[in-house]
Amino acid sequence: MSPQRLGQHFLVDTDVIASIIDAADLSSDDTVVEVGPGRGALTDDLVKRAGRVLLLEFDEDLADRFASKYESNPNVRVLNIDARDFESDLDPWLAESDYKVVANLPYYAANPITRNFLESTRKPTSMVIMVQREVANDMAANPGDMSLLSLAIQIYSTVEPIVDAAPSCFNPPPKVYSTVIKLKPTQETRINFESADDFFKLAKCGFKSPRKQLHNSLSDGLFITLDDARAIVEKTGFETSRRPATLSLDDWQILYDVWVKVGRPKQVQGSVRRKRQNVQNKQAPK
Repeated sequence: MSPQRLGQHFLVDTDVIASIIDAADLSSDDTVVEVGPGRGALTDDLVKRAGRVLLLEFDEDLADRFASKYESNPNVRVLNIDARDFESDLDPWLAESDYKVVANLPYYAANPITRNFLESTRKPTSMVIMVQREVANDMAANPGDMSLLSLAIQIYSTVEPIVDAAPSCFNPPPKVYSTVIKLKPTQETRINFESADDFFKLAKCGFKSPRKQLHNSLSDGLFITLDDARAIVEKTGFETSRRPATLSLDDWQILYDVWVKVGRPKQVQGSVRRKRQNVQNKQAPK
């Protein structure tokens, strides 16, 4: 599979590499996971500074090269695996000690990889990752510009921008700018909920129609009556003009608590019929 199909843009800029290594703040006591080591721009420095290094490489040829290069080093392991499916709690190294993540993430998989680590039962103590600049800005957004991604990242961690990287910092150059950010996972989630699935059911529905007022978006997403949705928002004490992007984490806690307290209103049959009709209309030939 070609680098382009895997979304691989190999980091070559020494200043950006140094910024990533410094931000990782590694010592000989650390275990570090590098996701997508690629051509090894970061790997040698990680191996020199950390006690143990686990390399997750999806490209089979590259994984074989790293396995061969470090076969005599018992402190380096290579897994040919998709990091979106990696289970940190089952890995023998990570199950027994704290660990850090360092990664120049492929654009197409950056969000699910990041969330996979943050939502795992064995979370890293820090993640220094390179992502597309717009994605980094989204992850770090403040109320007023929040999105489902902002919420999903900030529930589990704090976000610190480190350095921007121009397309010329990579080979081949991407068409977009990138940003290195540092995520510091929190001990507990920053919103209390019965389960992540339960909370994100509400959150996804809340952002269903992000340009609409919150009660309209909830009605669209949950397929509940507008009156039920408006009643939920009124019980929060929010202004009726609020839009999903303006809600802070504290606001989402209030909204979730109210939604649970009122019994999670069920979708109405009329909404189900309208939903099916909309699908049929979209599928009908023009």
